[in-house]
Amino acid sequence: MIVVDTNVIGYLYLTAEHSAHAEQALRRDPKWAAPLLWRSELRSVLALYVRRGLLSLEDACHIMEHAAALLRGREYTVASPHVLRLVAASTCSAYDCEFVALAQDLDVPLVTEDRQILQQFPAHSVSLESFCGSRC
Repeated sequence: MIVVDTNVIGYLYLTAEHSAHAEQALRRDPKWAAPLLWRSELRSVLALYVRRGLLSLEDACHIMEHAAALLRGREYTVASPHVLRLVAASTCSAYDCEFVALAQDLDVPLVTEDRQILQQFPAHSVSLESFCGSRC
């Protein structure tokens, strides 16, 4: 199991620079987990794509359904004190710290392309490229 941030989930369903890495990460470990926050974050991304005419409403709904199915049973709440301790020890947002807190709680890596998280929480995060290794 790995924790993935919303960007990694988005890379899987939206054509982006890191989409191939996200697909490889899914093949390497298909048990993705995330804090419940991922749903709101992905809806915001999809809303932007719909408003810019890059995605139909129907396609956005399908992406949300597929992503929810992928994470079904592995969506978690995280304790506010844990998140706030991580916020106090870093310059990362509370949103980002939710993903770090979950990775720590589950004792699994957080796979992300967020440079700030990778720099400030190197013991609990790994880039998509590093996670995939040379096979991507």
